[in-house]
Amino acid sequence: MLRFRISVRGSVATLREIVDQQVREGELYEKLERNRVRCYACGHCCPIPDGQPGVCKVRYNRGGTLYVPWGYVGGVQCDPIEKKPFFHAYPGALAYSFGMLGCDLHCAYCQNWVTSQALRDPNAVSPPLEASPKALVQNALRQGGKVLVSTYNEPLITSEWAVAVFKEARAAGLITGFVSNGNGTPRVLEYLRPWIDLYKVDLKSFDDRHYHELGGRIGPILDTIRSLHQMGIWLEIVTLLIPGFNNSEKELRELTEFLAGISIDIPWHVTAFHKDYKMDDPDNTTPKDLLRAVEIGTQAGLRYIYAGNLPGMVGDHENTKCPSCNVTLIKRNSYFVEEYRLTPDGRCPSCKNAIPGRWAAKFEGQITDRPFLPRRGSRLVTIPT
Repeated sequence: MLRFRISVRGSVATLREIVDQQVREGELYEKLERNRVRCYACGHCCPIPDGQPGVCKVRYNRGGTLYVPWGYVGGVQCDPIEKKPFFHAYPGALAYSFGMLGCDLHCAYCQNWVTSQALRDPNAVSPPLEASPKALVQNALRQGGKVLVSTYNEPLITSEWAVAVFKEARAAGLITGFVSNGNGTPRVLEYLRPWIDLYKVDLKSFDDRHYHELGGRIGPILDTIRSLHQMGIWLEIVTLLIPGFNNSEKELRELTEFLAGISIDIPWHVTAFHKDYKMDDPDNTTPKDLLRAVEIGTQAGLRYIYAGNLPGMVGDHENTKCPSCNVTLIKRNSYFVEEYRLTPDGRCPSCKNAIPGRWAAKFEGQITDRPFLPRRGSRLVTIPT
């Protein structure tokens, strides 16, 4: 057991002890002989012995029953939907974002490592907040949220909790989404399918050796991308471009040709790396690096490519253009929507070409173009011990 400690309301407990109390029986598993179980929440499909957790560190076997995270969040934040990033789904909407703890990968450059690595890295300490699906949805509505997004850690490993939240969200008229590494299984995707509207997959590389360095395999991620598109869930892809890791012309060409082979209408966000967490060797990504990746993706046939994280430095590649007549339909600067010209049914006003996505009947402006913590009382409290 990791023995890093946190102070909670005057008492001291390990984070593991707190999290292990916030559980219920999972739904994405099968029982095996000798009190073992097999989990199907992520592509590892862990066979878990009695008394042990899976790779994610938060789903564990006790007496032949798989227990999964429940009743807490590692944090909440209000984000512009463009930060997720979704560029073809309800532009300008506020995305009320929540996460739990844990991850099935261990990326050295993780920007959310305080939550994702909280049970793996003793320096990652994130006291969880007690929550219920109803409370999260009520908070989202109070903030003016239109979309409820599971993010910050890997949401696939907490899918049972996400579905409980999303059921409440749907009943309240909210849109639901995942921001995920995409390391799924057919079983978890079918489980999520009735309750999820939007899905962003972080396609980190197109080299299985690189995925092994991060603690996974590329196969399940590619299968997830294919399946999400076939299911009709709105899908956008992000690749963080890391010099010396995944930015070779060969790898970018294979990656973009793979996406174009599924659909040339899948938006691809290629974003800039900056030194973070344990990865401080590569140089930060330059605008030139991003523009080169955009060119490779364009040659592969992708119609909607966005260069991110370097606002104002990548020409017009933050904007959505009509692929038919080249008119700018949505003009952006970072997360800020400067102009919006789509028709109510999601078409180009000039040539009437339909633009793929999930569009609101009208653009209602933005509550914010930057992340913020909930301003109105969230009523979420640190879990006592």
